[in-house]
Amino acid sequence: MFLRDLSVCWTSLLALTVVILSAMSSDAGDKYVSVDFEVFGNVQGVCFRMYTEAEGKKLGVTGWVKNTRQGTVVGQVQGPPEKVKEMKYWLSKVGSPSSRIARAEFSNERDISKLEIHGFGTRY
Repeated sequence: MFLRDLSVCWTSLLALTVVILSAMSSDAGDKYVSVDFEVFGNVQGVCFRMYTEAEGKKLGVTGWVKNTRQGTVVGQVQGPPEKVKEMKYWLSKVGSPSSRIARAEFSNERDISKLEIHGFGTRY
């Protein structure tokens, strides 16, 4: 009986090891997306950067945001694809409470294997 229990234990351990090694070698856990953005409309003087930074931190993405001389807001977002998608929606449809977003443009979207930016901040 002891040998049978030991055999079941080793079989379970082997199966668990295969699952763990498969997960570790899978790209799914290491996939991130990076995207640049520019938001047009009434987005300066309405705390848009502050709210963008807060939303990015809330979603767990990394990146940066800054005002431009042309009256737009630009930046970059990096993180898991689903979280970046949520941030893109927020940038194009929600924004800060006093903002009026005319449109948001996204460019340079690419897959990355690791985050290139740490945290989410405002640049000047």
